[in-house]
Order: sequence, then structure tokens, then C-alpha cells
Amino acid sequence: MQQLIECVPNFSEGNDLNIIKQITDQIESVEGVRLLNVDPGKATNRTVVTMIGEPSAVIEASFRAIKKAGELIDMSKHKGEHPRMGATDVCPFIPIANITMEETAAFAQQLALRVGNELNIPVYLYESAQPNKERSNLSIIRTGEYEGFAKKITLPEWKPDFGPAVFDAKRGATVIGARDFLVAYNVNLNTTSTRRANAVAFDIREAGRVKKVNGKIVNDENGKPINIPGSLKSVKAIGWFIEEYGIAQISINLTNINVTPVHIAFDEACKKADQRGIRVTGSELVGLIPLKAMTDAGKYFLQKQQRSIGVSEKELIKIAIKSMSLDELSPFNPEERIIEYMLADNKNKKLVHLSLADFADETASESPAPGGGSIAAYSGALGISLATMVANLSSHKQGWDERWEEFSTWAEKGQKIKDQLLGLVDEDTNAFNKIMTAFGLPKGNEAEKASRKLAIQEATKYAIEIPFKVMSLSLESMEVIKAMAETGNPNSVSDAGVGALCARSAVMGAFMNVRINAAGYDDKVFVSTIVKKGHEIENSAIETEALILKIVNEKIGL
Repeated sequence: MQQLIECVPNFSEGNDLNIIKQITDQIESVEGVRLLNVDPGKATNRTVVTMIGEPSAVIEASFRAIKKAGELIDMSKHKGEHPRMGATDVCPFIPIANITMEETAAFAQQLALRVGNELNIPVYLYESAQPNKERSNLSIIRTGEYEGFAKKITLPEWKPDFGPAVFDAKRGATVIGARDFLVAYNVNLNTTSTRRANAVAFDIREAGRVKKVNGKIVNDENGKPINIPGSLKSVKAIGWFIEEYGIAQISINLTNINVTPVHIAFDEACKKADQRGIRVTGSELVGLIPLKAMTDAGKYFLQKQQRSIGVSEKELIKIAIKSMSLDELSPFNPEERIIEYMLADNKNKKLVHLSLADFADETASESPAPGGGSIAAYSGALGISLATMVANLSSHKQGWDERWEEFSTWAEKGQKIKDQLLGLVDEDTNAFNKIMTAFGLPKGNEAEKASRKLAIQEATKYAIEIPFKVMSLSLESMEVIKAMAETGNPNSVSDAGVGALCARSAVMGAFMNVRINAAGYDDKVFVSTIVKKGHEIENSAIETEALILKIVNEKIGL
């Protein structure tokens, strides 16, 4: 299985787009690495770059970018709001797929060794890549910043992990490490005061602030300063003024969004700012964010409004963007800011991206795919979509306010089934294509014939399993449809009835595909078992449809 790591180097240049492009060109010159995002900031004079790929390729791309940044950026002339200490200030590796943090840390150490030895840049390890936990915290390593490093680097305790222990006036020093996924996030304030922005930052960040009385630090019985922790765990934050926008911001690093999600950070910043007479006007994302962070935020804000969370992924993202005003300072395009969307390979998902007319035209063409299996899956998706619509209408029905959570739960379940069935629309066509590819394999000798036969059998089994999933999901959807026929908005009961017809058709249509593909599969025990289960699902669907239609017809009454 392919190992994937993400790398998010931060370069100390945010204004000269030519310099930034020369650096990112180095990344794109490496095969096996995909450049996902380039996010320059003028006031911070810093660019955050996101790339992903196999470890060896990411190491090479990172090395080339660090080398080029050192050639083009002069730290002795650098000014910016963000703390920094080098042309390539920080270069973290993040495990993404089929790789442990320990393995990721080892790759970060490989890069650090190479940068130190070949480029003669002082390099410090941080987070999981740093064996000495007394100097693994980035903020501690960067204390004093570039201006203080001429002296700091000469101290024995701050000897670099790799490279010379000599101050490099032009390139500075670089910090390389391995860490979990981090969300960099700025909250906008209606003030120009860095001091007040810092006050709010100290209120929310985990490290909090040192306790003071009448401006004097208060110490404990051991003579150490007493610390007042902030309200949010796994949060780092500072305040700064952004001249480009003419406002102060709270710059936040969310180091574990499972502990403190972005929407909680936003709401807490709003609360603490309000207590100090300051208003949050919006926020901005730096780099990329996981899809779940956005959909969780959308659900959170809908729940605060006592509205159904059983809406589409697209709608949840829209709610999240508007609720946190992520588009206040610049447009927020989910396709360019959500990591899963950037990584998505849509070449095998063309059907669900077609318009209704184009989908119908494609089905009606001389091409054998999409065929009945894809249409069955789409019929099932339409059926559960109707039931989900009834749930959402019921959740928002006037006079039913106390029942919004009940219908929201049904709607959320419906959305999940709908998304799975939509995925199977393309997957059924992919399964057909796998069979055709297998039949096209060479058969010039006995070895090729054996390999071809095995490929055909594997593809055939897959082509049985996909429509069987359509059957199972479509039957499952009928639970939601039945509930909406029984308890949903009575004005929409006919929609539940149509949903039942679609679901039944999906089950029966998919079963035809199961059986026709099963005829070509050699494992007759498997065939017998899955066909038996298929008959059971089909009978249940027919019975449930009859029950739903009885309920619908009784309510219609004509």
C-alpha cells in the first residue's frame, strides 16, 4: 500500500510572487509529489505551502525548495508579523496514509541531515522528530527569532541538531519535524490594537498567561511565576496587527482538532472578545483543512439554530463558511481549501458529476455503461433523497419545533445512505469496466490464460458485490421512508410514497444485476449464498413497499 505524507513548509516571503513561484516550481519538478496549496500572506511576509506524496519524493521536493529559498530570500532584510528564524522557517511532515508517526519522524530526520550536511544550514528538529523533549516545542526553539539567533546558536544547549553551529545571516536556521495535522486559523477583530488581540489570544490559548497584580508578576511559594491557563486545550494563539487588512487578528494553531475543533475555537474567541468589548468580524484559514472539520462545523451551527443537520455535504460546508465568515477577507473555495477535495481523483466518478440531461444522454448512448446497475443505484439515491426531504421539511415545520431533533436524526441517516448510493452509481460502471478489462487480457499461453481467468473471476465477484450493496442500502433506506410516511409532514406523504417506489425498484433492479453476473462466477457456494440473501432482501422490499403505500394511500384518502 502506498505511503503518503504531507509536508507544509513555511517560507519567509509573502510579497514577491516571482520568488514564491521559483520555490514552488522546485516542488513541482519532483515526480510523485502533488502541490496542493500555496498561501502567501503580505503582512506576515510568509507563504505556507502544502504538498503531498510518497516519502522519498517529498524529501526530495522539500530539499529542493529549501535550497531555492536559501538562494532567493535574504533574512537580514526580512520583516513580518509572524515569528520566524529562517528563509525556510519550519518544515513539518504529517502522516497521511499507511504510515506511522515514528516512520514519518524518521523521514523528517533524513531531510534534516541532508539539509545540514549538503546546504550547511543550521537545522533543529521538533515535535515527534526531536528525541530531546526539552527542545521539541517550536515556540521555544524559535524564541528570540532571527534577530536573537546570532547569540543563541553559540550556546551549547542550542547547538543545532544538524549543520554548522554558526549564524547564517542570509538564510537563518530551519526547523524540521513531524507532527499531527495542524489547522492554522486566524480570527478577525474590529480593533487595530495588538495588545487587545493578544489579551483575547491569552484568554483562549492553552498556555494562558502569567498572573499579574498591579502589573507585577505573582510567584508561587517556590518563586516561580503563577500561570493562568486559557480556556481551550491543544490551542496556541497570539495577537497581531495586519496592515494589509487594517485590523488586528488572533493567530491560532489548532494542534488537535479532535480536542478543540475550529468551530469551538471560533465561538470561544467570539465569547472572550465580547467580554473585552471587541467584536469578531470573521476568520480566515491558512492552508488546508480536513473535510470533517468543515462538516462538523456546519452541523454545530445548524444545531445551535435547532435546525436539521441532515443536509448535504455541500450545504454543511456552506453553513460553516458563512457562520465563521471564512470568506470575509477573500473568497473561500472549498475545492481549493479542503484536503480531501484536493486529493480527490474524479476520473472514476464522472457520472455523478453530470447534469441530469447529460446523465440520461450517456445512459441512452450506444455505450453499454452506465447500465441497469448504475440506474438502480441512482433510483435508490432518489428514493432516500425524497424521504430525507420529508424529514427536513418536518424538522422545520411550524408548530413542530420540539420535534426538530427527531427529524434531524432521520434526515442525517438519509443523507448517509444517499451518499453511499451515489458512490455506487459510478462504482457499478467501474465494476463493469473491470470485467471488460479482464476479458481483454492476453491469452497466448497457459500462464496468460490462467492469469486472465483469475482476473475475470475477481472482476465478476466485484460486479456481484456492488449491486448487492445497492440492494442492502436501498432496503435500509425504506426504514427512513416508512418513518416519514408514518410521522412526517402530512403534506409530503406522497413524496414518501414515491420514495418507496424508487427504493423497491432499486432493490429489484440491482438484484437482476447480481444474478446475471453471478451466472459467470465459478464459486457456486458464494453464488448460492448471495442469491439466497438477495431473494430475502427483495421480498422484504416488496413487503415494506406495500406497507408504506398502504399508509400513504390512507393518508391521501382519495
